[in-house]
Amino acid sequence: MTGTLYLIPNTLGINENQQGNLLASIIPDSVQAFSAQLQYFVAENAKTTRAYLKFLSQQHPLQHSIQEMHISELNINTPEQALEGLLQPLLQGHDVGLISEAGVPAVADPGANLVRLAHKRQIKVRPLVGPSSLLLALMGSGLNGQSFAFHGYLPTDAALRAKRIKELEDRSRKEKQTQLLIETPYRNMAMLEALSSQCQPSTLICVATDLSLDTESLQTRTAAEWKTRLAKQQAPDFHKKPTVFLFLSQ
Repeated sequence: MTGTLYLIPNTLGINENQQGNLLASIIPDSVQAFSAQLQYFVAENAKTTRAYLKFLSQQHPLQHSIQEMHISELNINTPEQALEGLLQPLLQGHDVGLISEAGVPAVADPGANLVRLAHKRQIKVRPLVGPSSLLLALMGSGLNGQSFAFHGYLPTDAALRAKRIKELEDRSRKEKQTQLLIETPYRNMAMLEALSSQCQPSTLICVATDLSLDTESLQTRTAAEWKTRLAKQQAPDFHKKPTVFLFLSQ
């Protein structure tokens, strides 16, 4: 018998004045209780995962001490040949929790590679309920939730990024499809400037920042409106904050 690979949701961030009720409002109690029982984890960062489990223990006592837990790392630098080794506890009959740095694992996350290999090895995979910044942004944007596509990061080169935005806007217009993007937080302003200047004036652009936190900001405006606001230095408070960008051509 092999173990089960559980996809454990994480919070999208933690504010000091929100710690008391953050887990209760974001992560279902049953998911918290189950996560507290596991001894084996695969995570993007072992240190932050230990901090999350310690945070979790404030609501649900851990069945194993932090020192007894086995936390293996899986991130963008993990070579493909190392994935087999990460599955060993599962093949030995232990359940394993896969945790991303934020939100749900395996979505815009290197954990997807491990999930795919688990299916190949006929290991049971169970995704658990938790926050997804992409879905929360889509829900709150007012843009088309029937047809949408996530593209991850756009090129950092300004000319290539502008070309890609034009391509995606054309696709959005033809298919009536919402386009979702993310950016390295310190480049949020450059992304909004690129979208507002490259998109048609009537294209709707949503900027969704710090979702589920008490600093949350969610604004949908036309490209023309964003361009005017930026000219008046009325940009969102999103510098170095996790942000999802969405747009829909009208």
